[in-house]
Amino acid sequence: MSGHSKWATTKHKKAAIDAKRGKLFAKLIKNIEIAARMGGGDPDGNPTLYDAIVKAKKASMPADNIKRAVKRGSGEEAGAANYEDIVYEGYAPAGVGVIIECLTDNRNRAAAEVRSVLTKGNGSLATSGSVSFNFERKGQIVVPSEGLDYDDLFEKAAEAGAEDVIDDDDVFTIVTDPSDMIEVRKALQAEGIDYDSADLVMMPKTEVELSLEDAQKVSRLIDNLDDLDDVQNIYSNWTASDEVMAQLAQED
Repeated sequence: MSGHSKWATTKHKKAAIDAKRGKLFAKLIKNIEIAARMGGGDPDGNPTLYDAIVKAKKASMPADNIKRAVKRGSGEEAGAANYEDIVYEGYAPAGVGVIIECLTDNRNRAAAEVRSVLTKGNGSLATSGSVSFNFERKGQIVVPSEGLDYDDLFEKAAEAGAEDVIDDDDVFTIVTDPSDMIEVRKALQAEGIDYDSADLVMMPKTEVELSLEDAQKVSRLIDNLDDLDDVQNIYSNWTASDEVMAQLAQED
């Protein structure tokens, strides 16, 4: 899981930059609207909405924006777009597999933009199943590491049903079975442990270790995909040495 966790950390640090560009807010609003539409507008009775709101608050989204998104999604207020989920599979340079999850109100636009970015980045679209077979759905809870002891957190998370806890420097990434994520998150909250996000993600079963040059190409391609308005999440199976990751961080 090292490649996934390193990329998750990179994404975590990049979130502040995305928020300044307004990209992150737009994606979080979509998540809130969809969660409210699927499970109702009461976060106490809708764990998915609860987690979407927590993530939005952590990104410093204004409370009024969150309230309006909930109301649009639940039907209390007009203006919600009719989003549909679309998942694309593709390949980045060096044979890296990529899964691209979109929420879009225009399927043709989403497909054209994803294909264009992949092509320009020396990647390509792949047939359904040709990449996803190497990934599995997991729950992922990201917890700020400041003030927490890894061993203590691991013990508490494991008791609650977590599968693993990964030390990603400034955060701990807790991995769970998808069906256990909410209960693990609640158990941690009951212990007074704060969290940044709780999401269902796709984790790679096997990884491709990249050189600095290939890691730069793949990272650039994923950043360009992430900038597309319709793209919500991107998962890939690349990893790299600590030295290469440090060089990439310096470039950011």
